[in-house]
Amino acid sequence: MSRIGKQPVTIPAKVDVTLGDDNHLTVKGPKGQLALQVHPTITIKKEDGKLLVERPNDQRQSRALHGLTRALLHNMVTGVSTGFRRTLQLDGTGYRVEMKGKNLVVYVGYSHPIEITPPEGISFAVEDRGVVFHVDGIDKQVVGQVAANIRALRPPEPYHGKGIRYKDEVIRRKAGKAGKGK
Repeated sequence: MSRIGKQPVTIPAKVDVTLGDDNHLTVKGPKGQLALQVHPTITIKKEDGKLLVERPNDQRQSRALHGLTRALLHNMVTGVSTGFRRTLQLDGTGYRVEMKGKNLVVYVGYSHPIEITPPEGISFAVEDRGVVFHVDGIDKQVVGQVAANIRALRPPEPYHGKGIRYKDEVIRRKAGKAGKGK
């Protein structure tokens, strides 16, 4: 049995979960609404303020979908109730970000600034003199993808550590040149 899949998903008081026909699930909360089309072999039951995910058999695909579906449901409930946040940090001389309306303008050593328009449901927040910024949203996958796309503009390099990195990311540093031998 899947260790993740057999755990129930607790539904907070302010979140409404509706199970539609054809295994279509909708989760509404104070932050927004998310929908998921669940695989036809997976069964979802709503009991006592909890969601239970069940599988029909022990085949490989059913076991994989069991844990996946439970994790997706948990992320949906968490997203509409509290939301998700990825924090990024800039390291480098002259590297900074600023807000221009809802857009994020990134200065990372190129000849031009890069303006990033947030997709639907994503917002940016800048703090600490334009060195630390946040990507916020209700969909965990979209928040992570937007943060990864921004990081890919200037990934941290291993010699000086300059670039865009996640706040909790540790950059492995390399030694530079050994110098001229005698």
